[in-house]
Amino acid sequence: MNVCCIIGVCFRMYTEDHGKKLGVNGWVKNTRQGTVIGQVQGPPDKVKEMKAWLSRVGSPSSRIDRAEFTNEKVISKLEIHGFGTRY
Repeated sequence: MNVCCIIGVCFRMYTEDHGKKLGVNGWVKNTRQGTVIGQVQGPPDKVKEMKAWLSRVGSPSSRIDRAEFTNEKVISKLEIHGFGTRY
């Protein structure tokens, strides 16, 4: 996942909260290029819901310019447990 948005609008915090609310696993962090990257794992319907939220909603003060989702694959077992922010 790579989301291009304005940093400094608590995007990571809201993403972590929303991921936990949906029950998906993963992480999110800011990049030096002013984007947000991360990984999401979980049931396909919940991952789809998280991707829609990342593409269209985000944090209340964010402006999402673009969302890219790459390296998508089916996994047989979760590789990440919980949802958190990386620095």
